[in-house]
Amino acid sequence: MPDFTRIDYLKNGNERQRRAYEVLSKHHIFEKLKEYSPILAGTIPIGIDIEGSDLDLIFEVDLRFEEDFLDDLMFSRFIPHDVDVKYPMVNGEKCITLNFMLEEFPIEIFGQNRPTTQQNAYLHMVAEHKILQEKGEEFKQEIIELKKQGIKTEPAFGILLGLENPYEDLLKF
Repeated sequence: MPDFTRIDYLKNGNERQRRAYEVLSKHHIFEKLKEYSPILAGTIPIGIDIEGSDLDLIFEVDLRFEEDFLDDLMFSRFIPHDVDVKYPMVNGEKCITLNFMLEEFPIEIFGQNRPTTQQNAYLHMVAEHKILQEKGEEFKQEIIELKKQGIKTEPAFGILLGLENPYEDLLKF
């Protein structure tokens, strides 16, 4: 399994993964924001992205100090100053999200007050990667087809694996 806590594995991936590596490296996102333990999560790292899939960047953020995080993001100069900041509740916990474009990629930044390797986005991705390795290329293509029909990633896995609650059940893999 690749070390998903780093982005080096993208250099040897498919065309979209290599391009994601170029963009993230060019803007020095992981270096500039390393104190927040950034991880690229989602579909691009595991090769099940479709056209328009975003780069999901997750961060460990103590929202008592959210202004410091926002200042660091703005200082990093890859985020537009007019970006919309939202504060969704996830499992009863306040989080922070920012959505914007970086070159040709839609970007979603998600910050939560827990280590990035313990966040659901990371845990789901690792479980999905494991399942994809076990089930093979045909299964992977079925996931991609469901995603092209507008089905989100976790529900797509749920459909093919017969999971009642894919967001919870994937955490058991």
